[in-house]
Amino acid sequence: MNRRLWPYFVEPLRARKGAMLLTMLAIALGVALGVAVNAVNRAALEEFAHGMRTISGQADLEVRGPRAGFDETLYPRIARLAEVAAASPALEFDAKLPGKDEPVKVVGIDPFRAASLQPGLVAGLMMEDGERLRLIEGETIFLSPAAAVWLEAPPGTDLVLQSGLREVKLRVGGLLTGVGPKQRLAVVDIAAAQWRFDRLGVLHRIDLRLKSGADAAEVERAIRALLPAGVVVLRPDEAEGRQANLSRAYRVNLNMLALIALVTGAFLVFSAQSLAVVRRRAELAFLRAAGVTRTMLVAWLVVEGAAIGAIGAALGVVLGYALAQLALSALGGDLGAGFFAGSRPELVLDPLGAAAFFLLGVGAAAAGAFVPALEAAATPPALALKSGDEARSLARLNHRWPGAATLAAGGLLAWLPPVGGLPVFGYAAIALMLVGAILLMPRIAQTAFAMLPGRGSAPLLLAQAQLKSAPGHAAIAGAGILASVAVAAAMAIMVASFRVSLDGWLEQVLPAELYARAGRAGESGFLTPAEQDIVRSTPGVARVDFVRHQNLLLDAGRTPVALLARNLASDDPGSVVPLIAGGAPTRHDLPPVWISEAMVDLYGMRLGDQIALPLAGRSEHFVVAGIWRDYARQHGAVTMELEVYRRLTGDERVNDFSVRLAPGHTASDVAAALRARLDAGDRIEIATPGEIRKVSLVLFDRTFAVTYALEAVTILIGLFGVAASFGALAAARRREFGMLRHIGMTRRQIAAMLGLEGAFIAALGVVAGLALGGVIGVVLIEIVNRQSFHWSMDLSVPIGGLALFGTTMVALAALVSIAAARRAMQTEAVRAVREDW
Repeated sequence: MNRRLWPYFVEPLRARKGAMLLTMLAIALGVALGVAVNAVNRAALEEFAHGMRTISGQADLEVRGPRAGFDETLYPRIARLAEVAAASPALEFDAKLPGKDEPVKVVGIDPFRAASLQPGLVAGLMMEDGERLRLIEGETIFLSPAAAVWLEAPPGTDLVLQSGLREVKLRVGGLLTGVGPKQRLAVVDIAAAQWRFDRLGVLHRIDLRLKSGADAAEVERAIRALLPAGVVVLRPDEAEGRQANLSRAYRVNLNMLALIALVTGAFLVFSAQSLAVVRRRAELAFLRAAGVTRTMLVAWLVVEGAAIGAIGAALGVVLGYALAQLALSALGGDLGAGFFAGSRPELVLDPLGAAAFFLLGVGAAAAGAFVPALEAAATPPALALKSGDEARSLARLNHRWPGAATLAAGGLLAWLPPVGGLPVFGYAAIALMLVGAILLMPRIAQTAFAMLPGRGSAPLLLAQAQLKSAPGHAAIAGAGILASVAVAAAMAIMVASFRVSLDGWLEQVLPAELYARAGRAGESGFLTPAEQDIVRSTPGVARVDFVRHQNLLLDAGRTPVALLARNLASDDPGSVVPLIAGGAPTRHDLPPVWISEAMVDLYGMRLGDQIALPLAGRSEHFVVAGIWRDYARQHGAVTMELEVYRRLTGDERVNDFSVRLAPGHTASDVAAALRARLDAGDRIEIATPGEIRKVSLVLFDRTFAVTYALEAVTILIGLFGVAASFGALAAARRREFGMLRHIGMTRRQIAAMLGLEGAFIAALGVVAGLALGGVIGVVLIEIVNRQSFHWSMDLSVPIGGLALFGTTMVALAALVSIAAARRAMQTEAVRAVREDW
């Protein structure tokens, strides 16, 4: 590329500083969102992985069981294998803290065994002579520094944890110096944990180090032959990956939405560059006549777009890390979604990730400039130098087939199956739909503006004539509006549909007047049979339904499936669970289970199938009697009758219950009676359905906080596009404005004319964008959401909000057009007309 041409491409950029600034900001916002989401996800995953490695230590293999654990007699059988050099048993659970919303993870270890395998867990026990022995006293607990600060429990103080509805008081013996600075963790002696937390004879994991030269695959096979149903053997990296998969779909979807915002910015570059090329048509033709080849012209214009993108992307990287730090402080490492609850990881710079998003920003801007560059290079200089040729400059884009074919390709891709459990083709379909709609905009504009009536005042008549004669310009100006409105509308439809469906689901699954729980799934809170009898006999309780939460390891490579054992009416299970298929069991030779939609997608289970579930170390057979909608667990859930579960497992405990009130009693009176009779205080949580729904919807909004931010940024990018496009369009028509002033039109009339043009163009972009947004919204709901999270939802369109949004966009476009006209008319009319001589 000839460096002497540099001034001919740099100076025009300086001349349109406003449009370039808005274009840069659009790219910057798209890049910033991608960098921020990536940085937060990376920080959370790195802290999570560090925590996993701290617990697994230097293990070569891990034997893991379900939440209920497995028989500790398995430990000596595995430890005695000839290829095993060291084995460390562990008990892992979340201990409920009275008065705290979040539990603390407790790990019970044998400090003598753990010393060789998990040095990070025993490092703090070696501070003084006899410190390790203090751990096995049964009354001592060691905390990570972060847990000690969070719990306000420095060494030497007492810490109260919950086991069932009882309090367990332990003395904080010291800090775990080998644990990460942000990791909340507690360590107790394994025997004390089994005793104090009612888990006698139970283990959750066994960490193994193999002897030098041992074949890990052979040892895995040998161990697998010893394992009861529901217990698996994994390599540490497999275990870490399986846990990370809990949040994978959420993280990938956020990244994809951020990239869609960046794609919207690319359309803005396309719009701005196309109109800039129109404005500089004669100038570029002179360069062609002076010897600049088509290839050189395309290269320079693409470099011009890439330069805009580079500045915007660099700004976006800086802004992205600032947003990431703000998100980590406000929402934590899970971005409000609850996957890493309590996590407050430190922001870590990721040069490769930042470089990737920087290059994506530059590439998006270069791609947006490519089509206008091709058009400018393809036009013969003699034709481009003729006055009035601007209206024909984008006529080559006025073909229906490329856009229609791209839209059709997107529609076909949308229905392809996921790749690795992710909706890759769904997002590709959305991108193709956006591109196809943009390609169709000239034809849509030509058809729509041809139907304008051609009546009205002089400004209105001139506005209609301009739109009819140059629909290509209008299409380019409306492209950014279409893209931003489509993306914003699609996300609004998806979020509204999810929120309305969730609200309806909560109403269906909360039919009782009162709900209580001793602890969340996996926590140390539960109710014993004696406490259940107390609940039943409490005055005002007409009916009580108990629920026991466990999980099932159906596949070593997948996240455990939730098990809900509850009181069900076999003849009418739909009164308890929100069924979408099936109902009462049709066969009675096997006990029935009801599965969530995720079980259908992930495990291929269907109505009437016979399935085997691992319970209490044995494989038990059931029949699928129904399928239900579950918005609480995306990795699958199985519901069975509580009495069947108890008969097969011998487990008589429950985690929560619901209460139907007897006539004449209020929820507050019964709640107070339950607390008093159980003597539980704040160790049991009691709430009404309304309170649960309110909290659930607050959590929903917190989970989708980033999505709301993405939607806002997309709208902002669209507004930038309106300002940049109409500013460039007005600047390109200075000669026209000058001529109109010469024939007697006032500046007010010209401003009104351009304002009407802007309103018409924006209205077309808004209508087309809303139509496309509706289609993309359906793809997000039926394809992306289903393939990512495995639950269905009912379509709900926020008509009022979208109408207000569209009206605002049209009004803003009109105002921006008027402002652009006033700026363009600052040039004297005579000077403007001379440019056409």
